[in-house]
Amino acid sequence: MAVLSLLFSGAIFGFFYAWVCSTLWGLDAADPNVAIAAMQAMNASVRNFVFAPAFFGTPFVLIATLVAWRGGERQAALLFGTGGVVYLVGGLTLTMMVNVPMNEALALVETPLDAARAQEVWQGYSIPWQRWNTIRAVVSGVSLLLAGLGFLKCTCAPLPVH
Repeated sequence: MAVLSLLFSGAIFGFFYAWVCSTLWGLDAADPNVAIAAMQAMNASVRNFVFAPAFFGTPFVLIATLVAWRGGERQAALLFGTGGVVYLVGGLTLTMMVNVPMNEALALVETPLDAARAQEVWQGYSIPWQRWNTIRAVVSGVSLLLAGLGFLKCTCAPLPVH
């Protein structure tokens, strides 16, 4: 379970991190009508069986790793459990309360818009969306760090010795 916690935490951190360092910056450089349509398509396509386990499952896999507590792995369990709660609040819940409503509002925008209106709509979406996504990336990075530390503390997942 410790390996799965590390894998899920890394996957979701990588997802949010990619948005921070490339995706939105690329869309910001594009024509606003193109950016709006592209973001609408990405938001619609992200609801899939590849994304869902990491997005929805990460906090529960981390919290389930608390089973290590039964084996006397209190420090490891506390790290995994804390990572799960951190991601649950600052990743999953934040997304559902902030980013998803923003995405749903953007989905209602019909393009093409005149250039000035498209720029206004895109800036009104992109700037706050990126701010909140950066928070999600930092939070999921902290969750990954906690999972990594938990993994290192956990003797239930020893590294092979040759």
